[in-house]
Amino acid sequence: MGRKVIDNPNVCSLVHAMNIIGGKWKPILLYLLSNGSLRFGKLLLFTPTISKKVLTDQLKELEEDGLIIRKKYSEIPPRVEYSLSDNGKALLPVLKALSNWTIDTYSDINFEECRIISEE
Repeated sequence: MGRKVIDNPNVCSLVHAMNIIGGKWKPILLYLLSNGSLRFGKLLLFTPTISKKVLTDQLKELEEDGLIIRKKYSEIPPRVEYSLSDNGKALLPVLKALSNWTIDTYSDINFEECRIISEE
């Protein structure tokens, strides 16, 4: 199954952005990578309800969109690490602002602190 996208006949920048980072897992994966490089197994461990196939697909899409970097090491067994690209790092203040908005708007919920590293 291919990527689900919202039709964007007027070439709206917000629709384009949501096609890139929208969905259930992409913002969470970007958040996890904000704290540094992680291997596939660690990403799977930190997102226990995601399937391996969905995680693989989401990582491929984030890489295709230039938000993460996939680094493959020539080792046996093979090792792959994922990290944020410069474009991915540029999204961190947006994710942090969204997190802050949620805390401010839904103050009756006791959220854990999101440790999103950003250049503020």
